[in-house]
Amino acid sequence: MHIVCPHCGAVNAVLQERLGQHPKCGKCHQPLFADHPVELQGAAFQRYIERNDLPVLVDFWAPWCGPCRMMAPAFAQAAQQMQGRCLFAKLNTEADGQTGARYQIRSIPTMVLFRGGREVARQSGAMGAADIQRWLAGQGL
Repeated sequence: MHIVCPHCGAVNAVLQERLGQHPKCGKCHQPLFADHPVELQGAAFQRYIERNDLPVLVDFWAPWCGPCRMMAPAFAQAAQQMQGRCLFAKLNTEADGQTGARYQIRSIPTMVLFRGGREVARQSGAMGAADIQRWLAGQGL
């Protein structure tokens, strides 16, 4: 499987059976799976969602949004619990409005699930960690 390093952006080939063994990047030697959602924007966002073989769940949010701030700890908790099965990322729509507009983000927080660079599911509104995991289970994860 191909996994994009959240630290340096290098694409790493990792055997599927090694996903649970805390693999490290071949270039920068940092862990490939962060223990928190990865902050992305611009070209790094596109590379991350397109080049990862694992599904990527993106939280589109903004710092001024109260529900976004309330959901952040639950999103981070779900990221830890789903490590190795799904990658979690955040995109600040205030800092990168172009990407938010490209994906037609009309309300925040909005979570978008990507597989192979394509949107496969979307959910708007703040959710708890268990609700996020149930929603992902409904998407086949």
